[in-house]
Amino acid sequence: MNDEDMVPMLLNDKLKFECSPGLSCFNECCRDLNQFLTPYEILRLKNNLKLKSSEFLRKYTSMHKGPGTGLPVITFKPDPDSGHKCPFVTKDGCSVYEDRPASCRMYPLARAITKSRETGEITEYFALIEEPHCKGFDQQKEQTVQQWMESQGTQIYNEMNDKLMEIISLKNMTMPGKLEGVQEDNFYLACYDMDTFREKIFNSDLILDIDVPEKILQKIKKDDLCLLDFGFEWIKFFLFGRDMKFDRI
Repeated sequence: MNDEDMVPMLLNDKLKFECSPGLSCFNECCRDLNQFLTPYEILRLKNNLKLKSSEFLRKYTSMHKGPGTGLPVITFKPDPDSGHKCPFVTKDGCSVYEDRPASCRMYPLARAITKSRETGEITEYFALIEEPHCKGFDQQKEQTVQQWMESQGTQIYNEMNDKLMEIISLKNMTMPGKLEGVQEDNFYLACYDMDTFREKIFNSDLILDIDVPEKILQKIKKDDLCLLDFGFEWIKFFLFGRDMKFDRI
């Protein structure tokens, strides 16, 4: 995709777009795919499929090193024989639609953020992706960027993915280069292999040196979202020596 295919947008800017099975391009955006998966997206997908995180990761994903961050990055396994299509696309559309990744929800928009070092305030930026194959732009339904995102349920995805971006920012500032050995293993464990992470919390000495309140332990035992929040805090503690903030869980 070229930069000229992307048009900067503001929250109140309007776009004409609608996707439906009746369009000739239906499912085309689910092919020729290089889909990165964030921790929250993996959580939603593995629960949708009723799989343990380790099973989901083994069956559907590959791990790479982020070229800019040196952190483990997860993508869908490439499948050249299918035209690199998403493993969950069918002729009738997405089989995991209720739990589809953020980039699928946002399309035809892209989102980026910056965070102020002084105030911690997050600023959002949006761009409209105008791909020539997409017939959704020929539809008459008009709405603002804000309305489109609300209709697609992006808020919780953006909130959780922004927490990952906070970790990536800390890594870039304090630990340039690749993670190695136990650092890489523990990042992968807490971010992606969450069911195994939970087992290790309660059945090993993984958090032996941390005074975790009992109410937090009860939360992460039952609630996957709390577990992921705990994992983010634990990564900041383990990698960067930051105090864990239990009020964020």
